[in-house]
Amino acid sequence: QVQLVESGGGLVQAGGSLSLSCAASARTFSSYVMGWFRQGPGKEREFVAAINPNGGRTYYAGSVKGRFTISRDNAKNTVSLQMKSLEPEDTAVYYCAADRSFIATAIMSSRRYDYWGQGTQVTVFS
Repeated sequence: QVQLVESGGGLVQAGGSLSLSCAASARTFSSYVMGWFRQGPGKEREFVAAINPNGGRTYYAGSVKGRFTISRDNAKNTVSLQMKSLEPEDTAVYYCAADRSFIATAIMSSRRYDYWGQGTQVTVFS
């Protein structure tokens, strides 16, 4: 069982920046694909970003590419999401997720992920 705990959400003005962090309990954290998803008001959960187990490859949704950066520290069992140039449309609950297997073609699918955090709220106001 893997426990994921997100932190760093909050209220930010449009154009601002925010950083999210996710701490994982897994002893084999370095073997997991880690992803960030979000769910806005009245919307379905959507893929934001993911990173492969060794951190060498990253994946982004088109809507955040160039604005968000995902990274991981396998020594500290953490994955981060740096967000800049935030827009009101980025308002959502952000979830950290872990996938035991790395299949690049399916990395954006929430159904692939085995473990989820409780989510952290990000609100961007104009």
